[in-house]
Amino acid sequence: MTTNTYSHEMQQQLKESLELLKMILGSDLLGVYLYGSSLVGGLQKYSDIDLFVVVKRATTPEEKTRLIAHLLPISGIYMKSSKRSIEMTFVEKSAINPWHYPPHCDFQYGEWLRQSFEKGMLDLGMTHEMPDLAIIVTQILLKCQILQGLEPEQLLADVPYHDFTKAMHHDLNRLVTDLEHDTRNVLLTYARIWSTLETNAIRSKPVAADWVMSHLPKVYQPVMKRAKSICIGVENEYWGDIQELVKPCADFMANKINEQFALINVDDLNQVIKLAER
Repeated sequence: MTTNTYSHEMQQQLKESLELLKMILGSDLLGVYLYGSSLVGGLQKYSDIDLFVVVKRATTPEEKTRLIAHLLPISGIYMKSSKRSIEMTFVEKSAINPWHYPPHCDFQYGEWLRQSFEKGMLDLGMTHEMPDLAIIVTQILLKCQILQGLEPEQLLADVPYHDFTKAMHHDLNRLVTDLEHDTRNVLLTYARIWSTLETNAIRSKPVAADWVMSHLPKVYQPVMKRAKSICIGVENEYWGDIQELVKPCADFMANKINEQFALINVDDLNQVIKLAER
């Protein structure tokens, strides 16, 4: 595991996370992969540490409880810690290979769930459908860092193009409801979906924002410029001066996404997802 390009604090978080997984899962731990902004586009001000964990069998409620108890202090509390937030996704190998859609997630830890975890309010006994796994698996097969275990190609199956695009489109309904309270993330996610559906290339959020700004009507460009500036830490979170443009900008992008999704030919086997060159 090579982590010398990351801050000392992040290296420590990765070390503690890996030790925790080995302690609780032992020989049932098949692979641990770092992916996302750490490797594509670079970590930004609000970037999480994205970890993907492949296990031989489903984790038990007791194991999930132990994982949560240890991850709560390892992961940084959003805006209240110098540590980065950890997003850790667990999948049982047989649930995603052979591939089927929608895929099922065994367990997920994320800072947006911290209060629920602390209050013991989540059902830890059941796996659940998670279309986003189509996007995560694709990202890992394109670029990841192996922290433990086998090469990802030995554990993960390729995701069909149509399932990848369906997973991106599936996010739209959730994004609409999150726009008001998670404006920056929603706008940047729209940007990533639109740019990927148009070009078949995955971009970091700041680079996707640049792509979208060159395709938006001029009136909406300040919205994406603000989202990018907040993302890279140039500006603080503030929307009051352009609030009336936020929803129309999001609606414009959603319409473009729906238009592009409708054009997808599910029988075209030559379509593949790649990483953008920038």
